[in-house]
Amino acid sequence: MASEKELSDFLKSIELKAFKRAAYATRDDEAALDIVQDSMMRLAQKYGDHPAQEFPMLFNRILHNATMDWFRRQKTQNNWLSFFSAFQSQDPEDGHDSSDPLEFIDVNHEFSFLHNAEKLLERKETLKIIENEIEKLPTRQREAFLMRYWDGLDIAETAKIMGCSEGSVKTHCSRAASALAYALKKQGLNRE
Repeated sequence: MASEKELSDFLKSIELKAFKRAAYATRDDEAALDIVQDSMMRLAQKYGDHPAQEFPMLFNRILHNATMDWFRRQKTQNNWLSFFSAFQSQDPEDGHDSSDPLEFIDVNHEFSFLHNAEKLLERKETLKIIENEIEKLPTRQREAFLMRYWDGLDIAETAKIMGCSEGSVKTHCSRAASALAYALKKQGLNRE
């Protein structure tokens, strides 16, 4: 059984990565923060007495489910808003937030070892293009890709979290990688 310190250390270690993943998915920093906080609370309340080595798998599953719940709530809210808006006058402003979901990544800090301003600018532009292309991926492909290559989960862990077969994870990742490679090549970012 895990100690309180082990649980606390685990939560501290995954805090930023979980936030980035949720922000990628929701494109809403406040929603991402709520999702991560709720997921951490659920892990502590329901599984805090489990062995520490089970925390990564449990937390990733909880985070995945919390994110999917958020999307379901958004869909329901949007359906109701659409229904009621038919009875109201149309407002030309849609209020849609077009902010970049990955604005919180501090590229200067992450690449502080680079002293060459030209290389730093090039890397920032490349990162921005990659982020935009990842956002364009279909949800399941983006999810599998991020879990495998961002979170570093293996195929079996990713399949378990996504609730699909390992073959599906491989297919989603392969299609995502191909789509990203094609999009980046079109933008002149191939490194052949």
